[in-house]
Amino acid sequence: MKKNIAIVAGGYSSEYKVSLKSAQGIYSFLDKDKYNLYIAVVKRDGWIVEHRDEEIPIDKNDFSFVVEGKRVKIDFAYITIHGTPGEDGRLQGYFDMIGLPYSSCGALASAITFNKYVCNHYLNDFGIRIAESIHLFKNETVCEENVIARLGLPLFVKPNDGGSSFGVTKVKSKEELLPAIEKAFNEGKEVVMERFIEGTEITCGCYKANGKETIFPITEVVTTNEFFDYNAKYNGEVQEITPARIPEEQAERVRRETSKIYDILGAKGLIRVDYIIPSDGNPCLLEINTTPGMTATSFIPQQVRAAGLNITDVLSDIIDNELNK
Repeated sequence: MKKNIAIVAGGYSSEYKVSLKSAQGIYSFLDKDKYNLYIAVVKRDGWIVEHRDEEIPIDKNDFSFVVEGKRVKIDFAYITIHGTPGEDGRLQGYFDMIGLPYSSCGALASAITFNKYVCNHYLNDFGIRIAESIHLFKNETVCEENVIARLGLPLFVKPNDGGSSFGVTKVKSKEELLPAIEKAFNEGKEVVMERFIEGTEITCGCYKANGKETIFPITEVVTTNEFFDYNAKYNGEVQEITPARIPEEQAERVRRETSKIYDILGAKGLIRVDYIIPSDGNPCLLEINTTPGMTATSFIPQQVRAAGLNITDVLSDIIDNELNK
């Protein structure tokens, strides 16, 4: 009997539209002979399922809904919300409470990874290299001279709890710092100021399921923009090279670090870890994405193809791993 799968998209952040694109990607990848697929959209004004141009409300008691007079009970949720509440542990906690299996990391791992500052410093205690950074809450006083003396210029200012490069600025002068902080606070409640590290930007996807580990080929990210910003990510202003043009010794170290991070966090499903490799050759962690983009041109599908794997099989592997627990 076919399982009912809800692809859960939307959310409450600026990444809403990006999430909907990922949902369409996952819908195209999943095995329709094996699963009945529904796209569930989480919005502030209600949770709905899109079905034949109709928006059907979801019963939050058990995440079920009624289609053509019949109640549909979901067997598995594939979460592809970028941002809150699907990437920060809130939706995971809800699914845990109602007993619905889902694709991504659990509530704790999701909450940790969503907070960039907390996550990086937590992993630093396990020997993962990170960039020096300063954390800010709203209404904290900022001394530009002290920040620059500690982090240097240029430096990055970014929301501590956001993604898709919304609210991120590469600050090159003292005068740009406070406006950059204000811009970042428009996207989140906390801000991180981070030392700029010159080097090769790479990203590595990974998942572990059914007793085996799969680490995908590494992608090198090349852009003429100031950094890997929204236009680079979604408007084609980037060159993505898989496998990355780095020495095998560096690639192997990145693969080991990615696997180690997965285990430290107790991760689940697909994750993608972003690094910068400076001139000394030792990778420096940038951030971790526990609900990576899943359009046909996103990093994970690219890496799956480069590994000679089938994305349909990968997603089935992840779903079956959870359903068979």
